[in-house]
Amino acid sequence: MTSTGRVTLPIEQGMDEQLPGILARLGADAVRNSDGTWLPEITPQLGVKVYETYFPARGNQEFALAHLDARPRFYLMSARVAAGAEGALEIDIMRGYLPLQVTPDFTDLYRWWEVIDRTTGDVVDVEGWSVSGEGTDTVVTIAAPAPFHVYTVNFLAWQVWDSTQMYNYTTNNWQEDPTRVREIGYDARHPQAWEFMQQSLRDWCVERPEVDVVRFTTFFYHFTLVFNDLAKEKFVDWFGYSASVSPRAMDAFEVEYGYALRAEDFIDAGYYNSPFRSPSRHYRDWVDFQSRFVSSRVRTLVDIVHDAGKEAMMFLGDNWMGTEPYGQYFGDIGMDAVVGSVGSGATCRMISDIPGVKYSEGRFLPYFFPDVFTDGGDPLGEANESWLCARRAIARKPLDRIGYGGYLSLAVKFPDFVARVEEICDEFRAIHDLGGGLRPENAPIRVAIVNAWGSLRTWQTHMVAHALWYKQIYSYLGVIESLSGLPFDVEWMSFDDVRAGSLDGVDVVLNVGAANTAFSGGDEWLDADLTSALRRHVALGGGLIGIGEPTAVPANGAFFQLSDVFGVDKEIGWSQSTNRYPVAHGEHFITADLRDRVDVGEGAGDIFGIDGAELLQLDGTSVDVAAHTAGAGRAVYVAGLPYNADNTRLLHRAIYWAAGREQEFSSHWTSTNVDVEVAVFPATRKALVMNNSTRAASTVVAGRSSGMLGDGDVVVHRLELDAMESRWLDI
Repeated sequence: MTSTGRVTLPIEQGMDEQLPGILARLGADAVRNSDGTWLPEITPQLGVKVYETYFPARGNQEFALAHLDARPRFYLMSARVAAGAEGALEIDIMRGYLPLQVTPDFTDLYRWWEVIDRTTGDVVDVEGWSVSGEGTDTVVTIAAPAPFHVYTVNFLAWQVWDSTQMYNYTTNNWQEDPTRVREIGYDARHPQAWEFMQQSLRDWCVERPEVDVVRFTTFFYHFTLVFNDLAKEKFVDWFGYSASVSPRAMDAFEVEYGYALRAEDFIDAGYYNSPFRSPSRHYRDWVDFQSRFVSSRVRTLVDIVHDAGKEAMMFLGDNWMGTEPYGQYFGDIGMDAVVGSVGSGATCRMISDIPGVKYSEGRFLPYFFPDVFTDGGDPLGEANESWLCARRAIARKPLDRIGYGGYLSLAVKFPDFVARVEEICDEFRAIHDLGGGLRPENAPIRVAIVNAWGSLRTWQTHMVAHALWYKQIYSYLGVIESLSGLPFDVEWMSFDDVRAGSLDGVDVVLNVGAANTAFSGGDEWLDADLTSALRRHVALGGGLIGIGEPTAVPANGAFFQLSDVFGVDKEIGWSQSTNRYPVAHGEHFITADLRDRVDVGEGAGDIFGIDGAELLQLDGTSVDVAAHTAGAGRAVYVAGLPYNADNTRLLHRAIYWAAGREQEFSSHWTSTNVDVEVAVFPATRKALVMNNSTRAASTVVAGRSSGMLGDGDVVVHRLELDAMESRWLDI
């Protein structure tokens, strides 16, 4: 063990004899409970910092049952149902939903519900439909539907069971345990609920003198997580605000903004304002409105915690809506720390880069739950995968602390796993000890990612449910994952930022994503001011990298509106009569380190080159990778970029080439083996070399003796690294 500290472990009752030894072995200096466990009586005697989870919006069933009108709500959409040739149409609005989680809210329903003809988009007049039944038997009857048109019902529903607790119960098979209560939440906008939340926290702080850190898990509104009638996840959006609605909130919104919101503003035709959708003005206003409200009330809770002499920590998960960590109000909350689940390098940076807190902590995977810690599970493999992704991100922007969650009694049954966690803890502390707790030196290339969300979604793009894999996003999320461990300063800009001139000082711009998504941009690219700003950037010597379907919207004879800059466009079936004769280009700086063909994932398909482009990889006649010079600048196109070592090196080189600085690449501390990456800490005259693969690696590492950007001699190190090994070099 190189040092101790910087590690938080979950503990639980029934392990008193084991706990001191486990904490000492892992060098842990803090402990916590988890949802469903309680701190043991021995906790104050352990001599460590104590976190305890706290749920402001749930946990007191007596209050919840006495104030059912304070329950939080969802906006939900029924199944799409087609009318017949004649007669009324009945829609069972609860079909496909789980009654244990949601039930219709009939409060002033003809004001807050909507019936929509999805064939035309027209709203059916309230006089044209009626409601009968209740709960699971609720039926909406449309008296005179248009024959063979499709209809849906947008309805407000009570949240009967907290979404996170339901997830934990189903994962751990607690549903039938009579000692466990299915908790009902309460909405902070409800006056009595808000008073109860404040007083409960004051009382709790007095009753918990042993607790040093109140770990808010989290605050008021859960991200959108809806289960189907089989208790499986039906809809999940880690960024969704559909569960933050209430008549009281919408009335307050109308007073402040001067216009009324309707159900469809939240339902969004069933897309529920997914972050892949370009956000509407109404949705942007709602996010801002709720963020101001939540931040102001969270500040009150934080002040209560501080008055009790404790620290306030926010878990970036569960009920985090409205506490946007990269929003303009987060800094006003006064939070001491943030903790979040680290499922990748991107999610690690999402946590470690949050401004305005004293320290950040990453909760590593696997979670100590029986879905992994069981016969046939692979906790050791998951631990290695999690660490290899996180380590390269931690090396670029160190987390202050790491930890785990779940049930320690499960984890200790797997000694190989515990031994590996011990190694990971030591390796993490070494980054602080030998790197001085500082950020390593970055290349002198400023990179900007441009999309509809801008800085609000810093390190959060192309995600559905945190770091989970989805088929249609891995080709784009891989770009963010690669960047999380590359030596560049990265910032997120909106299209409005670009129009306002924020590209000044930016070296390379990235536009990444599928057509018609918020990340590629869709109709934004019909704006001549936007396309002109990017053309100007490249013409004056800047770089542009497009991945997937960048700047894509069919208009004016092109699909990629900056096809002239990229040197490629996409055939969408309209210009097949035009003959094209693609010829693969030879060796190029961008592809120099490839061990095999570039993996473009799902790819974009049917990409063709324009005169002057260097086609670096072809898939039949479709272009996978291209490079193009435009004016004094350069552009690179890649059809997709899932995360792997080869693709990360390709992106690393592409950024240097697009910036026109490829001659500096070899002196900026690089490795000849793409599985190996280097982070340089000039202040401590150290370099961290990391083998990111599960096999041994031979490599030559070279860079300047004075650091990445210095003018010292180039020094060379020949290394043999074990699988997953990291090694510190004196520079």
